[in-house]
Amino acid sequence: MKRVFSGIKPTGHLTLGNYLGAMRRWSEVDQHEADALFCVVDLHALTVDHDPGRVRRLSRQAATLLLATGLDPRLCTVFVQSHVDEHARLSYLLECVATDGEMRRMIQYKEKAAAERARGGSVRLSLLTYPVLMAADILAYGTDEVPVGDDQTQHVELTRDLAVRFNQRYGRTFVVPRTTHPEVAARVMNLQDPTSKMGKSDDVGPGVVYLLDEPETVRKKIMRAVTDSGSEVVHDREARPGVSNLLEILAACEGGDPEELAGAYETYGSLKKETAEAVVELLKPVQRRHQELCADPSYVEGVLREGAERAREMARPRVDAAYRAIGLLPAG
Repeated sequence: MKRVFSGIKPTGHLTLGNYLGAMRRWSEVDQHEADALFCVVDLHALTVDHDPGRVRRLSRQAATLLLATGLDPRLCTVFVQSHVDEHARLSYLLECVATDGEMRRMIQYKEKAAAERARGGSVRLSLLTYPVLMAADILAYGTDEVPVGDDQTQHVELTRDLAVRFNQRYGRTFVVPRTTHPEVAARVMNLQDPTSKMGKSDDVGPGVVYLLDEPETVRKKIMRAVTDSGSEVVHDREARPGVSNLLEILAACEGGDPEELAGAYETYGSLKKETAEAVVELLKPVQRRHQELCADPSYVEGVLREGAERAREMARPRVDAAYRAIGLLPAG
């Protein structure tokens, strides 16, 4: 079976966008069709100023929600990045292969560094080098495919470049992974700014539906969603981004085509009401399972412990081989 690696960063509460854009596919498709690893990439959360306790809480919550959305530890490997030392071990070796120019060309570094400076903060070195850690996450496991959105494509291309360069200089050690762009159910946009993605880190307001929002909170957020001038319900992302976002969310929840759904609604209000109820129903089983898992924390801890052991067994031989290949003296 092909091997697939996906990670989720604990920098905010997980959203409807995370679920419809990636997590639902992980449970419904990837864990059944691939040797799949799903990782809470907590080391990546340290690249900006953070509260240690919040990172721990969000890491546990993310792991619990991965299981609540349907990941089965009998079918896939679920673990926390920092529990497997091979990520950090390999990251340094790849830093010795990457170049300063490559890091500074990363679009996300430029954007995040500029935002940090605008806030008056200092830019951590780890923000510059985290794409190398991401490469280590992928290469440590002999990953064949990395399903990513457009915003992460550049990082996977860097991963491929580093794998090829290492193999050429020091002998074939790494699988060169393929980037895949799986068709997502919906590219969920912010309800208050439908030209921006619904992000878990950047918005704490009414534009984001979180997976653990109460049903009434979900309804209020969707009923207050920004729509467009005019009153006709049509799917046109360029001209009508607000109503198009609602149609795509509804289509993702219930199945169907956004353009066909548009013809079923005469007013924005009726569309909002139907979308709100569809999202509430979609989230009910996830929230119910999350409550059950929170009531049994030892189960989640056991899944993460066993997942880390399994991931370590997969990664260690390849990382040890990389240490030997690059010229480091083996431990006695």
